[in-house]
Amino acid sequence: MNDKIQNEIIDEFSVIDEWLDKYDYLIELSDTLPAIAPEHRTDQYLINGCQSRVWVDARIEDGKVYYSADSDAIITKGIIALLIRVLNGRSPQEIIDTELYFVDAIGLSENLSPTRSNGLLAMIKQMRMYAMAFAATQN
Repeated sequence: MNDKIQNEIIDEFSVIDEWLDKYDYLIELSDTLPAIAPEHRTDQYLINGCQSRVWVDARIEDGKVYYSADSDAIITKGIIALLIRVLNGRSPQEIIDTELYFVDAIGLSENLSPTRSNGLLAMIKQMRMYAMAFAATQN
């Protein structure tokens, strides 16, 4: 599936050569994260498997899923901001079916520490779990 948003992200990262600069860009992106409600910064919304603390919440509106999130680690916030940018405003089924090819294309998987990579997978899994739950309630 050709995905406009993922391709935009790949283009943005392709102009940055050094990984340190890519980390800086991820830190900048952390400011774009839709803020999570303070009452959702609880263990119930905490993602297991992340080294840093990451909270993710989702709501469904007119058949589309919208995420909000927060993290105590700034690079993690940037990564989750990218995931939300790709997945926000899609139907639950689209989210379940979306292959997040931008993660490998921008070199994220190979440049993250193993613990951060596990955290990335845990975030994706949690976001898909929300979509599956919404899909189940729609049927």
